[in-house]
Amino acid sequence: MKKAIFLLLVLFIFSACGPHSGNGDISPIDPKTMETVIEELVNEHGQEQAERIRRGVGQAASLWRTSDGNTGEFESFCKQSFISDENELDMVFDRLAHYFEHLYGYMNRISLELNRQIHEDRGPIHRIDQLFSAYSPSAHIQDDLYNNKIAFFIALNFPHYTLEEKNKLGGDWDDRQWGYARLGDYFTARVPTHLRQEYNQISSDVDMYIAEYNIFAGELLNEEGEKIFPEGMKLLSHWNLRDEIRSNYGQPRGIEKKEMLYQVMLRIINQDIPEEVINSGEYQWNPYTNELWKDSQQISPTKEGTRRYEHLLSNFRGLSNMDPYYPQLDTYIKRSFDSGMEIPQEEVEELFREYAASPLVKQCADLIRERMGRDLRPYDLWYDGFKARSGISEEELDRITKSRYPDAEAFNRDLPRILRELGHNAEMADFIAGKIEVNAARGSGHAWGASMGDMPSHLRTRIGADGMDYKGYNIAVHEFGHNVEQTISTHFVDNYFVKGIPNTAFTEALAFIYQRRDMEFLGVQQEDQMQEHLEVLDVFWDNYEMMGVSLVDMEVWKWLYENPDATAAELKEAVIRISKEIWNEYYASVFGEEDVPLLAIYSHMISYPLYLSAYPYGRLIMFQIEDYIRDRDFAEEELRIFSIGKHTPRHWMDKAVGSQISNQPIFEAVEKALSAF
Repeated sequence: MKKAIFLLLVLFIFSACGPHSGNGDISPIDPKTMETVIEELVNEHGQEQAERIRRGVGQAASLWRTSDGNTGEFESFCKQSFISDENELDMVFDRLAHYFEHLYGYMNRISLELNRQIHEDRGPIHRIDQLFSAYSPSAHIQDDLYNNKIAFFIALNFPHYTLEEKNKLGGDWDDRQWGYARLGDYFTARVPTHLRQEYNQISSDVDMYIAEYNIFAGELLNEEGEKIFPEGMKLLSHWNLRDEIRSNYGQPRGIEKKEMLYQVMLRIINQDIPEEVINSGEYQWNPYTNELWKDSQQISPTKEGTRRYEHLLSNFRGLSNMDPYYPQLDTYIKRSFDSGMEIPQEEVEELFREYAASPLVKQCADLIRERMGRDLRPYDLWYDGFKARSGISEEELDRITKSRYPDAEAFNRDLPRILRELGHNAEMADFIAGKIEVNAARGSGHAWGASMGDMPSHLRTRIGADGMDYKGYNIAVHEFGHNVEQTISTHFVDNYFVKGIPNTAFTEALAFIYQRRDMEFLGVQQEDQMQEHLEVLDVFWDNYEMMGVSLVDMEVWKWLYENPDATAAELKEAVIRISKEIWNEYYASVFGEEDVPLLAIYSHMISYPLYLSAYPYGRLIMFQIEDYIRDRDFAEEELRIFSIGKHTPRHWMDKAVGSQISNQPIFEAVEKALSAF
């Protein structure tokens, strides 16, 4: 989960959607005035500028409001502001790149500092910390840039291209032309400041709710009243609950521990979990019976009720309130996929359903069943037996990582060494690592990008008082992949406006590539002739789980738009029903059990709207990149691929690996792996 990446995605969606506004706030510039302005500009600057003029005037007119001036003032603005000279336009582009990098770069830094107490493990959170976390210093920037006419200047001279046009024309564009097009994405809608600020408050509240949703596993009781987890173990939902399940394959009492955590997950989804046990170690709780004790006295639990779904509903309302300002992308679903991912939602869903329905899933499940010597349980979605660390105990891994990384600074110092192991020379390794700062996280961990060359990106992961355990290390390596992408795609692209990657799935791809190598970075090697096949099956099974989770996320948002006035109780019922339906369609025949709501456990669905699709999409991209660079120099290809810049996914994949995103490469590899067994 990547909170900072998600926030940047939302900011982009705020500013990069349909070219008209709505909600009764209509442009006073009528078609006749537009045609007059276009004709006058073409006469002055020549027919060769006609297409740019038509696009620019149309876009500026759609954004103009009565408060910006009358039709005469609009006409005068266009005549005075249109640039036809290519050298002047190029010079203005460079200056805009400088201004925007520093404007948004420093705003990003301010937001990072205002959220440090919330995001980092810096002691108790005070009310004043929450207030500053909810404050958005950049909320008025969009209005300011419209009021001083900078937004109109850009819209007029750097017009917007639709996704279809970018995909059609972008193959012939150089990086400069891509930069022009990406600058044209900046001002295409006007969302009122109060709506952006309201959503920032909602997002902050949800973030706090999720960041402190800890379960004290050491206080869980089994049917015999026995504690089976280590004293003091604290697991964040859902990340640490899931990872603790993964870590217990092949371990003493592993099945019992996994069954218990599975029951905890069901209680969270159904919201009958006692409020008393959330982020508190003062109570003893039996998640099977839902009985609660304190100081050896049984007490009546207070069920959480619908709080989880109230936050999801708040997210929906905050984002859907902005819909009228995006008539061409009039739902958050469309903005997330068509604009944010630049891939239609229907296309993503079709790919995921094809994957989840593949007959290879059952064959893989048969192999897992054979390797475990038992039937599958729903929590075997997180089967971890294909990974190289399968023969090493969690305790031994914790000992290794805690010894090596007693604090955040120790991990920070080790980053250049990891990069050198991947093939980067000492100078490049020091440069990339020098642009990254490691912090102890309050939540599960995330990567916060820099947004400007002079600032570091931030790597956050959980680090206990006794050092970084293996779970924290595994997350840290994943986040390190994000930070490397952020550094390369900031410092090695042609211009500021193409910095980055097409969408968050592409940064997830590199993060997964790093995460898969976590044992190598520890110097733990296993001699297994089947390891390459095992790694393929590991990715395949992990992605099978994430496809279902993502499908639930998408279906829930469809339901929300069909039922905009739903209550939290109705939403809760819908989420559970949808998760069971997806389970019954793609998982019941594999696991031998119907009506399981487990796919609804992911915290992303509550706090990071429609982000989940980036994970399975990212794994598909990861697989294709890994396959492409298998016989090539990793460091050289990493620098080349992630310095392509923010092209559309179609053009990025062509340049990166010479093919489009597809299930077929991993299907073919899985068939080969299964045949090897």
